[in-house]
Amino acid sequence: MGFIIMNLNKLMDRIYLMAEEGGSRYCSKKSDDICGDICDDQDSGKVSAITRVKCILRGLDLKTLIFIFVLVPTVIFGLYMHGQKISYFLRPLWEKPPKPFNEIPHYYHENVSMQNLCSLHGWKTREFPRRVFDAVLFSNEVDLLKIRWHELYPYVTEFILLESNSTFTGVPKPLVFSGHRDEFKFVDSRLTYGVIPGRFKKGENPFVEEAYQRLALDYLIRKAGIEDDDLLIMSDVDEIPSRHTINLLRWCDDIPEVLHLRLKNYLYSFEFLLDNHSWRASVHRYRSGTTTYAHFRQSDVILADAGWHCSFCFRRINEFIFKMKAYSHNDRVRFKKFLNPERSSKSDMQRVGSF
Repeated sequence: MGFIIMNLNKLMDRIYLMAEEGGSRYCSKKSDDICGDICDDQDSGKVSAITRVKCILRGLDLKTLIFIFVLVPTVIFGLYMHGQKISYFLRPLWEKPPKPFNEIPHYYHENVSMQNLCSLHGWKTREFPRRVFDAVLFSNEVDLLKIRWHELYPYVTEFILLESNSTFTGVPKPLVFSGHRDEFKFVDSRLTYGVIPGRFKKGENPFVEEAYQRLALDYLIRKAGIEDDDLLIMSDVDEIPSRHTINLLRWCDDIPEVLHLRLKNYLYSFEFLLDNHSWRASVHRYRSGTTTYAHFRQSDVILADAGWHCSFCFRRINEFIFKMKAYSHNDRVRFKKFLNPERSSKSDMQRVGSF
């Protein structure tokens, strides 16, 4: 590495020297034929850029030229293949780590009264519980949606689901929930379901389509009849708050206006615990005209041990591949070979083996 840097430094010194002689107002009269022509024509302003380049290259020896012609394509190819890894590696240089959350310990036991649980968290107990609205954008996570709604069913007033015929990346998709609606009859009386047509704009940033769909979800939430101080759960389908967490928040007074939820992170299955760092799920005390549906950090307060996040938890490889093509971070899937079912299956088995 040191040898390459020394060669590059020498190379740049020579290029600057030759550029001064061939491209500036000063020109050495000791130059060869090409540079001599430049000196003769410099005052007349007839010196072309190509001539200057020829003059510079004329002063470089064969080894240096070979080094340039090998180095430049290698660097370009390396950036193409590994540019994303390099950008992630250098990310700490331009992005500061986020401010730590103020984490609230989560106390729970089945035999402890709600009055005592609220008191342990420093909150008062309400005379009656708040209403709870659970709103999600749905893609194809049928199994996880069943788990989520069965978990939250005892305490949710209204389930809200928005579905589109387009993924965030503009890929056409069937209305999956509509096709499986018979499997969700247990929530029919409490379900507000909406469909939004995709815009199918090629080359657009996937996060623009995602923002468009989340904006439409705001309208659907209002249509569901939410009112000020009702609780609104904002999380993806695979980010599932525990039922006792939601019960605690609906019964306790003086809880934060916006409270993030610390979820246990699982990968591919609830068998494989990854870490405890999932934080994007949040619960809001709804405020008309202020509360908008989002999936980023919205406060500095988080409740510990509040549920589960099971990422890429699918039964079938084709569902796994669909999500890879559909979600907002699909830029990470840079080559078609990543979508090969055999390769995906083998990679998953290797990752599972590491647990």
